[in-house]
Amino acid sequence: MKKFFISVVLVFSLLRSYADEGMWLPLLLGEQVYAEMQKKGLKLTKEQLYSINKASLKDAIIIFGNGCTGEIVSSQGLIFTNHHCGYGAIAAASSVENNYLRDGFYAKSNKEEIKTGLTVQFLVRIDDVTKEVNDSLGTLLGKARADKQAAVLAAINKRLSDAGAFIECRVSPLFKGNQFLAFIYQRYKDIRLVSTPPESVGKFGGDTDNWEWPRHTGDFSVFRVYASKDGKPSEYNAENTPLKPKYFLPVSIKGIKDGDFAMTWGYPGSTNRYESSFGIKLSTDVNNPTLVKLRDMRLKYMFAEMQKDAGTKLKLASDYASIANYWKFYDGETKQLLKYDVFGQKQKAEQEFKAWAKDKPEYAAIFPEWEKVYNAWQPYALHRMYMNEGIFGSPLLSFAASLIQLEAALVKTNATKEDVKKAMDAIVTSRKSFLASHDRMSDQNIVGSVLMMYYADVPKEQHPISFFETVKSNFGDLKDETTWKKYAAAVFGNTMILNEDKWNAFVANPDAVKLQEDLAFNIAGAFFKNWNTKFLPRFQEFTIKNNDLGRLYLKGIMEMNPTKAKKMYPDATFTMRVSYGNVKSYVPRDAVKYDFVTTSKGLLEKYKAGDYEFDLPGKQIELLKKRDFGQYADPLRKELVIAFITTNDITGGNSGSPVIDANGNLLGLVFDGNYEALSHKLAFDKDLNRTICVDIRYVLWCIDKLGGAGHLIKELKLVK
Repeated sequence: MKKFFISVVLVFSLLRSYADEGMWLPLLLGEQVYAEMQKKGLKLTKEQLYSINKASLKDAIIIFGNGCTGEIVSSQGLIFTNHHCGYGAIAAASSVENNYLRDGFYAKSNKEEIKTGLTVQFLVRIDDVTKEVNDSLGTLLGKARADKQAAVLAAINKRLSDAGAFIECRVSPLFKGNQFLAFIYQRYKDIRLVSTPPESVGKFGGDTDNWEWPRHTGDFSVFRVYASKDGKPSEYNAENTPLKPKYFLPVSIKGIKDGDFAMTWGYPGSTNRYESSFGIKLSTDVNNPTLVKLRDMRLKYMFAEMQKDAGTKLKLASDYASIANYWKFYDGETKQLLKYDVFGQKQKAEQEFKAWAKDKPEYAAIFPEWEKVYNAWQPYALHRMYMNEGIFGSPLLSFAASLIQLEAALVKTNATKEDVKKAMDAIVTSRKSFLASHDRMSDQNIVGSVLMMYYADVPKEQHPISFFETVKSNFGDLKDETTWKKYAAAVFGNTMILNEDKWNAFVANPDAVKLQEDLAFNIAGAFFKNWNTKFLPRFQEFTIKNNDLGRLYLKGIMEMNPTKAKKMYPDATFTMRVSYGNVKSYVPRDAVKYDFVTTSKGLLEKYKAGDYEFDLPGKQIELLKKRDFGQYADPLRKELVIAFITTNDITGGNSGSPVIDANGNLLGLVFDGNYEALSHKLAFDKDLNRTICVDIRYVLWCIDKLGGAGHLIKELKLVK
């Protein structure tokens, strides 16, 4: 494999890597980073961490589903990940009669393990393709560069993929497009649910405790990867057998101490720590507050319906959890960015760069041009958030928008019957999926509210032509909530999308006029076409120019003073990374100190019988009150440790990541970050950043004592 070297300047605080900051590419740790890991306590060699030719720790780390991390923990392909990562699959496997989400599930044998639609991916290797990409791009800028880059990356992905062997390549641009690495994965498609705790354990604390410490959540679930009899990836087949992995993690039940070495491995989704001050201001002033406001409204109506019956809760549970998670995140991010004046810090750093760049033609014009780019886009940023989080935050309107492709086929002058049939068949199939997860009442309330909010907040000159005038003439005052309730009721009561007889008649005789008269399609079409015609081109232009300027800025940073450059890590791009640090307590504010662990004592103190967020199974309460901790009790505290915190650098996508000790043993599973450092996507807080992890001993206790699945414990390699 080609070696990949980076020389980078770090001259100001927001780009400097502090003690535990950094999401490092495991094959590019470098001698200095590896030496720091050793100083903190790491006992493993570089080759034990990452090797192409030999089994290594990286072979136990997987992409779980579409946005989480998992780890292999046995010679039989057993997977540990978070409960919230497996949430959708658990909900899909559940029914009102067999409600595994509510009651938990523990397969007593391989035959009882449940088929899912999940996949996992193992990293095979990483290739450096920087020179190939840059040679193709040359000095191109703007749309020409963006289009050429997309074509070049697609060609590399195709060349390095092999569908027959389930091999997939995805080239990841790093350092804002200054570097390119090709990540080659092997995908396994037969993943089965092995066990999950009850939701009251896996989501204990709910939204109240989300992003908070102290935490007492048993956020884990267990799956297994299956392969064909010859060990190859395969679609689901009853004859498949558990995968024999290249490597799996031993599991430590020895316990942890404050200051112990800890590293996380996984797939952090995205960060933007080299963002400009313009981007920070747009986030705090427009994007984040609007997202929080719109999600708050959607969650309110969903929660109201979920409380009414178990079937509705199952139907909405996965979407609700996803929406709620980042509702609280972006609220916290805004507060932290403002509290620590990240905008001001960015401006100070940019002034240093401008002073250096003033006599360098390639860089001197970056910031004057950047200011123009943001000023041109800013008036439309609110509208974009309303489209993404509001109008198409409605499941009905989102599905109705997909019918625009059908409309195009129906009005096309030379369209054949085959064209129309193909479009219709696709819609019929997707409608079945939509209806299976749709809750009419919550969505109806969402549509009425978001249209009223859009009318009040988005500048009138950006509204769809005649849409609001039509509603006013037929339903009343647009500032009156009653008007929008009546309008939403009419939409949901009359749309053919929710009426089988009307839908079947339309499918039998597709007609463009009939489609255009449908109220749900009318809303979706009006807003979608208004946005796509007038404002999407502006956003695309903004994105392309912003990307070009961000790339040039970071390139300039790399050149500014290379003799002082020591280390730099790329932003997260949902590619394998390792971070390292320590188990560590912290002081979030004056006179308050948080311990590094929580225990079963605190769990019982939080417990509220029958509460939506803080209930627990009766069996668990009984076991904990008896202090029946088995071999999983902490030797020093004489309690069952529930969770712990570390200084590791993580973000979304690291959910389910293993926390690993100095000898390569599993200590716990990452599942959250702390509220005091929610600016971490844009700025790392060296003092307050903590990663919240469920202790592996609590995971094993739940499997063994609560679930009675001791056979799974025997499958593990325990380190005592």
